[in-house]
Amino acid sequence: MEVFGVIPARLESTRLPRKALRTLCGRALIHQVYDRAAQCRLLSDLILATDSPEIEAYCREHNLKVMMTSSAHRSGTDRIQEVATRREADVFVNIQGDEPMITPTHVELLVEPFLASDAIQVTTLKTPISPEEAEDRSVNKVVTDAEGRALYFSHLPIPFRRDTVTAPSYYKHLGLYAYRREVLEKFTALPVSPLEEAEKLEQLRFLENGIPIHVVETELDTIGVDTEEDFRKVEEYYSRS
Repeated sequence: MEVFGVIPARLESTRLPRKALRTLCGRALIHQVYDRAAQCRLLSDLILATDSPEIEAYCREHNLKVMMTSSAHRSGTDRIQEVATRREADVFVNIQGDEPMITPTHVELLVEPFLASDAIQVTTLKTPISPEEAEDRSVNKVVTDAEGRALYFSHLPIPFRRDTVTAPSYYKHLGLYAYRREVLEKFTALPVSPLEEAEKLEQLRFLENGIPIHVVETELDTIGVDTEEDFRKVEEYYSRS
């Protein structure tokens, strides 16, 4: 099976502009992500996809594989779909460019279900969190069925704890995905769905259109870099590792 890893990266992010090229322990943020993902034994290839000439220049200077893509894309998933029209692979892995705590294990967990079953169409990850962490609306949560398929994603704590007797388990959703080629093409052709628009969570478009998402649990949490505070936390993580 050909598995293509793609790191979508843009320079002018809304909340933390130019974060892709912010220096983290001597290298750009996206460089750290690339080096970590490249260690995954299940990836046939890995490339950075961007619309920024500055990011492209950095990648070429440091011998990172890079592809220039359209500046019209609304999301990283759309950018990966463009890569899929220009590269052959069975599965495409969406490795967020702002996830410098990613490990080869994260990528392997995304890919292994495809190797085990032809029925798998999309995979993502979850990690357990405390009830206190679940109250944080900046943390995306996920609930799954008995077979590990996603039931819903939300910024709110789900499931809702109606009483103090039962103590549900809470899971943070890690924004890393893998998709079969045909499902990726179908997804990007679909219009924005009502729940996706309400929650501002793109993955709900899959569920609203009957495309199951298989969710794999991991104990390895990550910090996606969206703010200065996130960047500081990741710097601390790197200084300890």
